[in-house]
Amino acid sequence: MDVDNPAKLGRALSRDIAKGENVEAELDAFISRRSRMRETLEGERAEEAAWVESTRIHNEKRRQQARVEWHLHHTSQAERLRNTLEALIADHEQRAEELAKLGGGDAA
Repeated sequence: MDVDNPAKLGRALSRDIAKGENVEAELDAFISRRSRMRETLEGERAEEAAWVESTRIHNEKRRQQARVEWHLHHTSQAERLRNTLEALIADHEQRAEELAKLGGGDAA
């Protein structure tokens, strides 16, 4: 039996499956046409508009939360780097001072 050919399947079942598939395609096209016509005349339905607005608000809240989190990240990172660099600067200044006492470096 050839599964890829609906006409052969229909013959085995004593009916034409292709006819039913054509009717189904016509119904789908009719429903799509009517839906487009309604959208053109009426616009979006209230539920769809509410969903779109709800999604917009949700996305804006997510963006705002991300901004808050990035702000926290950057301020925390700046503080960590400041502490690390200040300690590093102090260490270099101490070593330079020790070397200056031993007669090295710029003893002016």
